[in-house]
Amino acid sequence: MSSNKENLSLQEAQKLVLLSQRLPASKSVGTARNATLTAIEHLGYIQIDTISVIERAHHHTLYNRNPSYQVGHIQELIADKKVYEYWAHAASFLPMVDFRFSLPRKHAIASGKQKHWFKQDTKLMASVMERIKSEGPLMAKDFDKKGVKFGEWKTAPTKQALANLFMQGDLMITKRANFHKVYDVTERVLPSTINTTSPTEEEYGRFLITNYLRANGVGKLIEITYLLKNTKTLVTETLKKMLVHGEVVQVRAADSDYYVLPESLELLNKPLARKKLHILSPFDNLLIQRKRTSAIFGFDYLLECYVPQHKRKFGYFSLPILWNGQLVARMDSKADRKDKVFHIHELTLEASLKNTEEFAAALYKELQFFLKFIKCTAVRLHKTSPTSFQEYFEQSYPELFSK
Repeated sequence: MSSNKENLSLQEAQKLVLLSQRLPASKSVGTARNATLTAIEHLGYIQIDTISVIERAHHHTLYNRNPSYQVGHIQELIADKKVYEYWAHAASFLPMVDFRFSLPRKHAIASGKQKHWFKQDTKLMASVMERIKSEGPLMAKDFDKKGVKFGEWKTAPTKQALANLFMQGDLMITKRANFHKVYDVTERVLPSTINTTSPTEEEYGRFLITNYLRANGVGKLIEITYLLKNTKTLVTETLKKMLVHGEVVQVRAADSDYYVLPESLELLNKPLARKKLHILSPFDNLLIQRKRTSAIFGFDYLLECYVPQHKRKFGYFSLPILWNGQLVARMDSKADRKDKVFHIHELTLEASLKNTEEFAAALYKELQFFLKFIKCTAVRLHKTSPTSFQEYFEQSYPELFSK
């Protein structure tokens, strides 16, 4: 590595990451739906998750990038062929303008070079494909529902065939009906103007690097290639070329060496809106790589809904809270949509959080917007740590708890 790499303070690195992630959110230009599209195109992907303790992950993440976000935006953008569903490091919504960069993975799966979860029953896949070609868009429930054992789950063979055809690119998800995937032939889903040529290896490597660094500010090789099979060698070689030509530079921050786009460093000249508070989804792009979050923000986070109850430290579904450029608290929560009550089972403040009165004011302000987003009208605060914060918060903002 070069010895003349720039040193960034920890606070500068944090600022660069947050501004690249577009957090806190700034006022959008144009329509609310266009702001949603802009967020997806900038971030590169929005992870999909079925858990809806608060709100589905993709809606929650987009709400934090677009204050005017509406849950219907994604399906509208899919219908307009601006967004499509495929795989990033996990199931995600992706910008259609980047479609051709999904082809290397699809071709690798189709050729058998990259394994998917299910065995390929080519005869059944051909039969499923033929039905959709002749009948039009279909869901898994339109086929045989008889399940076979796959790990802990029973999955119908036809559902496995649909997943295989989707992952190798023969089918796309044209929409979701009550969150059930509706599949159609790829040629009928893609816009006629989209570029469907496969990228060269160098094009693909450059895309992975620039796409990640643009959205995340700084990155290591292991972060750029996170859960992307068979890409480390390609990305390593491409990074070397880009370094030589000054298209990426190296910086030292948080006791580690990172890559960064030169133009991203200009973000350090911009102010960071520190007073704005965000209640984040566990699947937010900022947080998804937990080791990175710990290294840069000093925030050790684990989603404990997958942890046995007796081993949980912070609760079933704890939401990280971003404020003052830091991750300063976490909030084990649940939205009771029937009674329209947002339950905060436990709000835990980080030991580093000192300005608790200012934090309380920012949390109160954000909760008023957040309640509208999750369709609740009141808050019930069950417990805080430290315990003294509960009495202060409830006495300072009684209107939040009495609606």
